[in-house]
Amino acid sequence: MSQTFYKKGFLALAVSAALGVSAFAQADIKFGVAGPMTGANASFGEQYMRGAQAAADEINAKGGVNGEKIVLVKGDDACEPKQAVAVANRMVDQDKVAGVVGHFCSSSTIPASEVYSDAGVIAITPGSTNPAVTERGLSAMFRMCGRDDQQGIVAGDYIVDVLKGKKVAVLHDKDTYGQGLADATKAQLTKRGVTPVLYEGLTRGEKDFSAVVTKIRAAGADIVYFGGLHPEAGPLVRQLREQGLKDVKFMSDDGIVTDELVTTAGGPQYVDGVYMTFGADPRMLPESKAVVEQFRKSGYEPEGYTLYAYASVQTLAAAFNGAKSDKGEDAAKWLKANAVKTVMGEKTWDAKGDLKVSDYVVYQWDKDGKYHQLEKQK
Repeated sequence: MSQTFYKKGFLALAVSAALGVSAFAQADIKFGVAGPMTGANASFGEQYMRGAQAAADEINAKGGVNGEKIVLVKGDDACEPKQAVAVANRMVDQDKVAGVVGHFCSSSTIPASEVYSDAGVIAITPGSTNPAVTERGLSAMFRMCGRDDQQGIVAGDYIVDVLKGKKVAVLHDKDTYGQGLADATKAQLTKRGVTPVLYEGLTRGEKDFSAVVTKIRAAGADIVYFGGLHPEAGPLVRQLREQGLKDVKFMSDDGIVTDELVTTAGGPQYVDGVYMTFGADPRMLPESKAVVEQFRKSGYEPEGYTLYAYASVQTLAAAFNGAKSDKGEDAAKWLKANAVKTVMGEKTWDAKGDLKVSDYVVYQWDKDGKYHQLEKQK
């Protein structure tokens, strides 16, 4: 190579350094998107990525964050705590993310958030509902969803007031999320004068629930409440039906908010009538109309946590823009003092990073394998 090439190269580097920019890359701000991108719960990871990317594209088209484009970095934790910590360390040390949308499973979010906290990275989870996520004094950990102790109250009250449950079996998947929510629902049932006739734990990945179905039958349960995710909820409700307990009502949580429930159950006939708790459907809000239409035009239905992830990216962008800084601590401080307009409406957070207003409601699945928000009971 000629000396002329070297001189031009060094000159370019010198000019770039003087301007404070890289000679090889345009300035940008990186947001991590972490969750189960593979494995049994990958449908939730897909919801996260679709929502986050759509929001990033819209924000970038309007000028980005403090003049910088948002670049998303995908992190697959497969809902495994150890893998989540590895993802968090990679995002902090290698990818140099400024903020994180994630994780999904509370058992992943809790340990990963310690890594982000130590690095001064702001994180907002669209779907982790265990109270411990925001109860550990981490200054830059937020949620776009409610908490289990709020969701459990809604589930328990609905079982007592609407479903008129007398003999309730409470099951869970032994995970931080599933058991935590089952315990919150159990506590509300007990408070309302209904002591569960069965309290039992399942194992994630298990498919044969014959033994627990037998226990449910022996206990004479009229309602089964399951705290957990769709890979176990689907086979469980199918086996209840197949083994003759067709009149036993089945209720679960926001861990089954995906069409994959129909697949894991073996068909829409098995999920027909299933109840679940989840935040008020953001697709019905006027703020989300244009975004929902765009998703649908592309052939994708923004179900479950899609708009939660979209709103989470909007929130991170607003926080960095508002703070006029690229530091997570500055963004977190701004976010606790200001409201953010999102695709899910205006959101505000308390000192812990929890939403000031939780909007859990009850949904029901139909014979076509679709879920619908039920009207709030007065």
